[in-house]
Formats: sequence, C-alpha cells, structure tokens
Amino acid sequence: MLRVVVLGAAAGGGVPQWNCGCPVCRKARSDHPELRSTQASIAVSADGEHWFLVNASPDLRQQVTATPPLHPRAGQLRHSPIAGVILTNGEIDAVAGLLSMREGSPFTLYAHERVLAILRSNSIFNVLNEKNVKRQPIEVDKAFEPALPDGKPSGIEVLPFAVPGKGAWYLEGKAHPAGGDGAGDTLGLRILDKGSGKYFYFLAACARVTDDLKSRLSGAALVFFDGTVWRDDELIAAGLGTKTGQSMGHISMSGDHGAIESLADLDVGTKVFLHINNSNPALLRGSDERKAVEQAGWHIPADGTEIKL
Repeated sequence: MLRVVVLGAAAGGGVPQWNCGCPVCRKARSDHPELRSTQASIAVSADGEHWFLVNASPDLRQQVTATPPLHPRAGQLRHSPIAGVILTNGEIDAVAGLLSMREGSPFTLYAHERVLAILRSNSIFNVLNEKNVKRQPIEVDKAFEPALPDGKPSGIEVLPFAVPGKGAWYLEGKAHPAGGDGAGDTLGLRILDKGSGKYFYFLAACARVTDDLKSRLSGAALVFFDGTVWRDDELIAAGLGTKTGQSMGHISMSGDHGAIESLADLDVGTKVFLHINNSNPALLRGSDERKAVEQAGWHIPADGTEIKL
C-alpha cells in the first residue's frame, strides 16, 4: 500500500509569505490560521517505515517536525526514515530544503542530470557530502526503483517524464550549468506501488496540458497537479508582480485551456491541486473560485493530509 503525506501545498514563499500583505496572507496571519501552508512537497512510502520525499522545500525542517512518520526512531540518537529525495526541478522551492539535511544522515538524491548540474555549480550544496548523500541521475521516460538504505528495493517504481515548463527562474538570461535545450528541467512523476500495481502522478509545475499528458493521467487513482494561480494574469492584476503564470511555467486553474477545463474529462480518482500561490483566491473557503474548484471535483489539501492507495 502506498502512503502519501502532503508535507506542504503552497508555492514559493508559502502562506503567509513573509513580506506579503495580500488578502490571503493577512487572513492567514490573523483569524484564518487554516490558510497557513508550507511550500510544496510530499512524502511517499510503500512500507510505512522508509519514506521518499518528492522535492525538498525550504520549509523541510518544519514539515518533518510536524510529520511523526518522518521522526527519528525511538531510542536512536541519529536516525531518519527518509531514504531518499526525488527532485522534479531545480527551483529554490524544490531544492533549498536539502540544506536542512546536512547533518550526516545518509540518503540518496535522485534528479535529472540538468538539476544535478545546478547543484554541482553551487558550492553551498557541497555540505551534502557525497559519502553520505549519493547523487543518482534519473532519465526521462526511464523507470527506476529507489533503494532503501541497506540497498534493498523499496517496492516503489518511479517514472519521470518531461512536462511543458521552463528552467529555474534564477537562471534566466544565464548559461545553464548543463547547457543544452532544457529537456529535463521540469519533470512529472508517475509513482507506482509494485506490490498492488496502484499508482499516482505528481506535477508541481506544468505550463500546459498536452494530449500526451492527458493520455498519461487518464485512469490514475490520484493526481497532484500544479495549482499555482487561478488566472494567468493574477499577480499583475493584484499588483503583486509583473509576470504571468505562463511566463513562470505554470498553467492557471481556470479559463480556456486551464487545468480544470483541460483535465475535466479524464477518469481520475482524486484530483489535488498543490504548489498554490498566496495570491490565488481559490485558497479562500467560500470564495467563488474555491466553489468552482470543488464543484469540478478538485481538492486543496491542508499540510499533513495523508492519502492511502
């Protein structure tokens, strides 16, 4: 059985964002603490003992503290149930949490070579000594089984695949450490329990829904999907920024060709939005946008939500 815990559902900066006074952040700080959310990541396990993180958010220490299955085993001075971290991109909100895992516990880091090249190019990530933290390249459309600390198979099969998107924003206008055309900068994952055959999909970033992507997702028991913005010009309209969702590599929830419309006819068991920006009015319970999300069969999870497959 696969166990999946939503460690965080927010986009970069979390909710509330430290320097933001938008309606959602104001409410989250005052009379609506249920709006508070850490930055997007999940943990998955096939045996309930060993866990793999999908992305390592800047809020990782807080997320681990709030998640008992990720606590050290009782009676051991140094231990972690986290056997590995699987990265889907090189954005800050996907990799910065790695720096909170520098205290010497072994785990394996799985990422596309383009993302590994970014980590190698920044010496601060050398605090993750490769004697303890093995860096394992993964390839597009090539399934792999992450290993347990003793080298035994985990019972989980992960299939990375390319998703329409873009490279990390902090590399805009600069040469990518890996060179090339960007293939592998943004990945989706299919995560399968080899024992039961059940699987789910994880896409923290997606710029558009293609026919190929719809074909992949059809029939899945569970899909985590990019819910960054409600409308493409959301940040501009709210006076919070100058970029559209598309220019940042994120599809909108609403509108023609948005996620809700594009994925409406797929036979998916449970549809969950994550990587939700603090500007997104769908976070507000009772709002027209939240009603539209729920009427379309989508869920916006709280941190700590667990789903079993």
